[in-house]
Amino acid sequence: MHLFIDTNILLSFFHFTGDDLEELKKLVVLLEQKKLQLYLPDQVVSEFRRNREAKIADALKKLKEQRLNLQFPQICKDYDEYAKLRDLQKQYESHHTALLNKLSEDIKGFSLKADGIIEQLFKLAEKIQCADALVQKARDRFDIGNPPGKDDSLGDAVNWEALLASVPEKSDLHFITDDKDYCSPLDEESFSGFLSIEWREKKKSHLVFYRRISGFFKEHFPDIKLATELEKDLLIQAFANSGTFAQTHSWVAKLSKYADFTPAQLNAIVSAAVRNSQISFIINDPDVHEFLSVLIKGREKLIEKDNLALLMFLLVPPKKAEVEDDDIPF
Repeated sequence: MHLFIDTNILLSFFHFTGDDLEELKKLVVLLEQKKLQLYLPDQVVSEFRRNREAKIADALKKLKEQRLNLQFPQICKDYDEYAKLRDLQKQYESHHTALLNKLSEDIKGFSLKADGIIEQLFKLAEKIQCADALVQKARDRFDIGNPPGKDDSLGDAVNWEALLASVPEKSDLHFITDDKDYCSPLDEESFSGFLSIEWREKKKSHLVFYRRISGFFKEHFPDIKLATELEKDLLIQAFANSGTFAQTHSWVAKLSKYADFTPAQLNAIVSAAVRNSQISFIINDPDVHEFLSVLIKGREKLIEKDNLALLMFLLVPPKKAEVEDDDIPF
């Protein structure tokens, strides 16, 4: 699945957005598991780093303005509630100041959570170098009046030409942006008709438009709520599809890092263990045996009975260490 995320979407995580950072974390997991391919023109990276501080500055300005300037008439001061409200106001101001101080430190150190997750996305993405020839194409389309773009900025046109040059033919592109330059003048919830036709004619595929990352997940991964659950589901799927003993050992090592599994995940692991010969044949290797034994202990009632019985049959108790000759009493 091919994906593009516009700069304005990334910058929104430093400002005000309806999406949560968990959406970005889920993208990282999907990229790590090769379920998505994210296209990243270097123009997007430059735009992001160039505008990060301005976006944060505007958000901080609004946060600093959110103070409790409470005013009480004289008649309130003889009541217990007045003293309590004054105390709460002081607590608010104290926490507000502390929050601003901590934010300032993390902003300067590029150590906000959004910074870390977005840098992960950048590392995992398919990078597109916007060379001079590509920039010239963007300038040409801008000069003749073709979208996208506004004022004297070529940025959107450069990103568009980069995607046209890099996404394989006959591959649909999922396009996430909140930039009106890409939207239809008739309906901001629809993609530009001109650009949609151009994509279809040149790439022999469709462009699917979203204004939020959450909209993309709602359509394609509706049951995934948390990144950690998504990661476990994908690992279990890979474990179930193990094609070699080496792959089985690799997936077991990764799954062993988790202590909690949902009943559905638990049953998927057990089913794979008894049905995939690349797992069952080495089920008594130390790492596989330990993982499955710990997994089912205390959870037996949650597992489908036939699969549990077969797993228990396959899990041979570990052999005790043989007694050394020197330890045999005379």
